[in-house]
Amino acid sequence: MGDRSGHLHDVRKREIRRRRTGAFLPRAVMPRDPPDEPIAIADMADLFGVTHRTLHFYEEKGLISAGRIGLMRVYGRHDLERMAVINTCREIGMPVAVIQDMMDELDATQTQDAAEQIFTAALQTRKRELTAALSTIRRQSDQIERLLNDERDDEPNPRPRPSVPLADDERRCLELMAEGYSPARLARAMDLPPERIIELEAGIIAKFQAGNRFQAVAKAVLLGIVAS
Repeated sequence: MGDRSGHLHDVRKREIRRRRTGAFLPRAVMPRDPPDEPIAIADMADLFGVTHRTLHFYEEKGLISAGRIGLMRVYGRHDLERMAVINTCREIGMPVAVIQDMMDELDATQTQDAAEQIFTAALQTRKRELTAALSTIRRQSDQIERLLNDERDDEPNPRPRPSVPLADDERRCLELMAEGYSPARLARAMDLPPERIIELEAGIIAKFQAGNRFQAVAKAVLLGIVAS
């Protein structure tokens, strides 16, 4: 018990030092009923629908930090809050390097308003990137459609519109992705473990020959497979 209390004290001291340097965070969507400190790595992974490997990766990048109770890695409340911001950014496809720069800016903030402005600016930048990517996809799709139309003019029987074969669970997953569901929310809505959701998303992305979940949804919309 004494060892556990000592490590919990270390986690809290690290958070107090971080807060003293500023470290205001935007009011990102927090998990419901977060666990008490210290938060075990398994609980942290379940909360955000990620793997232990992902959390280790974020630690290596300096985005979060863990303490230890014996051999078990544990996190404090502030790391939970940081993870909420990081996970939100990753769900919209923001690169890790960009998230690192943003978190460095947030660590230097002295007010909540400044933190909100930094986060808002990052979201606006990502929205412009996605808009540009969607525009490119539409242009490429239109070009493909024109080429297909040229071929149909020379054929007695027009070709059907391209389709992508999807299993029932893949189609349901894709429809929810198009509605903006995050992986963690998908797992709850479909009553599936996070690992199965990761497999489903990977399969959908591969079938649409996309680079990420957002491109897969965009292509599905353009092909009329899901509603925009």
